[in-house]
Amino acid sequence: MNEIEILNVSSKLSNDFMEENEKLKIDIEALKKTFSKFSNSSDKLDKLLGLQRCVFDKAGLSYEEMKNVKHFQNFFIKKSEPKISCNYCGKLGHVSTSCIYRNNRYYGKTKKIWVPKGTFVTNTQGPKFIWVPKV
Repeated sequence: MNEIEILNVSSKLSNDFMEENEKLKIDIEALKKTFSKFSNSSDKLDKLLGLQRCVFDKAGLSYEEMKNVKHFQNFFIKKSEPKISCNYCGKLGHVSTSCIYRNNRYYGKTKKIWVPKGTFVTNTQGPKFIWVPKV
């Protein structure tokens, strides 16, 4: 009886292995299909990318292809520094606060003379001699 049970168990195991083998074969086939879809789609994508035109290629109706050819020139222009101009005299290179003409106009009206030290008294009245508190 032991041999019969062993044979039954082995036949059940072999049947289980066969079923599992069939399931795995079905899974392999499904994975092959999905993989082939991905590989085909990547091939199609490569083909589409190879077929697309360059942005600068305007060949078509009523366009002469070699007339205006500009192949990848520098299309990005660098930002230039702002040119400083004076609001007073209108010349470039300085602003109105440092304008020579404006400063000469304002500072040229007062006449400056040299006075020796000690001859010019600034406080002729002098200090108060008596201090009175406020009430």
